[in-house]
Amino acid sequence: MNILLVEPDFPIPPKSKNHCNFLPIGLLKIAAYHRLLGDKVTLHRGNFLGRKQPDEIKITSLFTYWSKHVWESVSFYKNHYPNARIQVGGIYASLMPEHAKQSGCDDIQIGLYQKGVAENCNPAYDLVDVDYQILHASRGCFRKCNFCGTWQIEPDVTYKKSIKHEIKKRKLVFYDNNLIANPHIKDILSELETFRFRDRSCVSCESQSGLDGRLLVKDPKIASLLKKAHFRYPRIAWDGHYGLWPKIKDQIQILKDAGFPNMDIFVFMIFNHHLSCDEMRSKLDACRRWGVRVIDCRYRPLTSTYDGYNPRAKSQGEDEYYIHSGWSDKQVRAFRRAVRRQNIAIMLDLPNGRYIDGVERQFIKT
Repeated sequence: MNILLVEPDFPIPPKSKNHCNFLPIGLLKIAAYHRLLGDKVTLHRGNFLGRKQPDEIKITSLFTYWSKHVWESVSFYKNHYPNARIQVGGIYASLMPEHAKQSGCDDIQIGLYQKGVAENCNPAYDLVDVDYQILHASRGCFRKCNFCGTWQIEPDVTYKKSIKHEIKKRKLVFYDNNLIANPHIKDILSELETFRFRDRSCVSCESQSGLDGRLLVKDPKIASLLKKAHFRYPRIAWDGHYGLWPKIKDQIQILKDAGFPNMDIFVFMIFNHHLSCDEMRSKLDACRRWGVRVIDCRYRPLTSTYDGYNPRAKSQGEDEYYIHSGWSDKQVRAFRRAVRRQNIAIMLDLPNGRYIDGVERQFIKT
């Protein structure tokens, strides 16, 4: 059969089209799977016509609030290829299958494709132009955070004991949702430490998701093994209130003791959520004192099917994007600006301070 795989025209800047955060790795595995079946596979990144008439069209999805782009792809390809069977899969389809079905597609794929069979296929990287490889050493997560859909999409937590046989490129990006929760993580990190290509060069590793800082505290040796395994830019999450700062500081110190520079350590922070803007600013101040950078994550409910937020607009209303009841549009924009300014200050190694309305305020040491 002729299989057409489609990544909808998501609002991703062209320069980020091949960024590891947005690469349609699921489609690349599905492509490899169908090639093993003898099918001919084509990948479209956007909505446009090809030269072949497809028998089946498989459209991926990302965030629920990007659902309209999935619907647009379904409509486009259904109009031009009315005889092809259209299936929608991915995050949005798995979290909101009934809503996704209303797009007009013929079928919904919930969770991993073909019950995980395609998961074992080496992705068809020849369909994209990238210099890195995406890996999974595990699937699922034993934690059940209310803002995360991982445990709903992948309810069965599975682990690999080894990944060295999968390594094809020097730059590795792990997509695990809780990488170090793998009971075999030390063995895997030891593999990565000693792995060499024929030219004797080693790998460079990165974890797209945050490292579970609570597990680092339980076993600090894991941080040292991450460093020896050539991991870069470790990220931890600070989802709780400001009063947890001693624990977060301990997690950061463990990474520092392992040899990670301050500037390379990141802290994920969810804002526009249940913590007030003032408390989030206090958390931001703490990260400035510690000299680590922040990745701000604007919260949207898992059931949100739209997001009209415009970062260039001076102001917007609640009907345009999700604004938490304890936040305002002005606060959302102010916090995002504060994060960016602070990260720049850390990168430039500027003196400790925070700019509010053009006035610098000195930090009080904690």
